[in-house]
Amino acid sequence: MTKHPVQTETSAGFHQENVRRRARYTLVFLILIAALIVITVLNITIGNVSISGREILRILFTRTGEEIAVSIIWLIRLPRVAMACILGGALALAGFLLQTFFENPIAGPFVLGISSGAKMVVAIVMILLLDRFQSVSSWILVAAAFAGALMITAFILVISRRVHHMASLLVSGIMVGYICSAVSEFVITFAEDADIVNLHGWSQGSFSGMSWSNVATAAVIIVVALAAAFCLSKPIGAYQMGEQYAQSMGVNIRSFRIALILLSSVLAATVTAFAGPISFVGIAVPIMIRKALHTAKPLVVIPATFLGGAVFCMACDLIARTLFAPTELNISTVTAVFGAPVVILTLVKRQKERWS
Repeated sequence: MTKHPVQTETSAGFHQENVRRRARYTLVFLILIAALIVITVLNITIGNVSISGREILRILFTRTGEEIAVSIIWLIRLPRVAMACILGGALALAGFLLQTFFENPIAGPFVLGISSGAKMVVAIVMILLLDRFQSVSSWILVAAAFAGALMITAFILVISRRVHHMASLLVSGIMVGYICSAVSEFVITFAEDADIVNLHGWSQGSFSGMSWSNVATAAVIIVVALAAAFCLSKPIGAYQMGEQYAQSMGVNIRSFRIALILLSSVLAATVTAFAGPISFVGIAVPIMIRKALHTAKPLVVIPATFLGGAVFCMACDLIARTLFAPTELNISTVTAVFGAPVVILTLVKRQKERWS
């Protein structure tokens, strides 16, 4: 039995489209991996203290050399690079999950005030505990940030039931974020302990001062959250087609939405606990990745978004610490410069689509 010519042409067209799609995915991932490698090398080699490339290679592979150079590479630059990579990916992934939850590309941890709520609770907890103890466990900071993130998320969900217009919801999130930031700054500014006063830099967003214990704690939490996000990829794909379609595919919408909120809160809280609130990464990176891939398939978008967030934050951190060296900019200053235009263009495009 011979195939109809139209069927043959259709199948050939589908095959060519699949080949083009896979080629695009491969190209995007190769670019992201290459960018990650280049940015990592630049972050390790560039700094206020000049260290030769040969010396850096010897320190990396043998941990031998001048004591100061070894400390700079292994105790300052490498932990900072690792945290910028891990936390940047986590923040971008949190943005993707929130955008899926609210079905809006402008939703993100910073815009909705989730990062600010996490910052407020962390600042209060640190002040209370540092009065009694010299240090605070990383796990306590993450737990405090998670509590603050959940508190603001719950508020946003209550508002979303009364306010159905997304613009009004985003404005509410921004206002809540300003209130939480004001409380945090008030508490930090009038704290008596000098160490607490120095938290002002953290409250503006920074990857400085990271340690390998911080890296280990953040990595454990984020790897688990990333694995959970992969497990939710099929329900996310169904949910993107609409709630009714997802329910017809057997997705428990209530449990699924709770899982999205918990995962995004954990990711945003972990970032805030270690680096403070970082703006626009959670919005801009998922938008750019989806446009580059020309797809919203979670199995492809989730790893690409994580890589994109890592590259974006590492590049912004490099600019923040080298542009006006030895003065270091807050990371949010740089991420806003590059992330805000993406958000503005997205809003303009959506407005044009509404009127067309």
